[in-house]
Amino acid sequence: MKKALSMIVIASASFGFMTASHAASAESKASYDAAKKSADADYKAAREKCDTLKDNAKDVCQAEAKAARVKTTAEAEAAYKGTDKAHQEARKDIADANYEVAKEKCDDLKGNEKDVCQKEAKAAKESAIADAKAAKNVSEARHDAAADKRDANTAVQKEKCDALSGEEKSRCIGAANNMKR
Repeated sequence: MKKALSMIVIASASFGFMTASHAASAESKASYDAAKKSADADYKAAREKCDTLKDNAKDVCQAEAKAARVKTTAEAEAAYKGTDKAHQEARKDIADANYEVAKEKCDDLKGNEKDVCQKEAKAAKESAIADAKAAKNVSEARHDAAADKRDANTAVQKEKCDALSGEEKSRCIGAANNMKR
């Protein structure tokens, strides 16, 4: 039951992600460049704030600033490219950046607490990457299903054409083949 529920959640989340991605896929190069510049400017400002901190707090701050830049840049690039592969790569990049932040936060701990913290961080990263792969698989499955439906409908149309003859049959088959595109 839990597995089925989690698959439903993943599928619905990926559908929402894909819908947003297809809406944003028309994002222009100018918007993409502006997002990158904004991410770099925000990163520099955040890094300057980190300079007032010391020790691991400074490391955590810097990792968080970098993660924010990676997230903004990766999402902008995925929206600009508009492909499922670009979205999957963005999710992986974000997972890696979040993992680096979590590892830095673990550095303040000692002994078993630190070990547990690091394992949790790694598990969260692997989970996020698995979710990205699952979203890709769902998208590919939908694409394959749509292609199968088109093929089946084309076969039905061609079968209907068999009752015709001559030029009418040729036009009918041509129209059925055009449905496939």
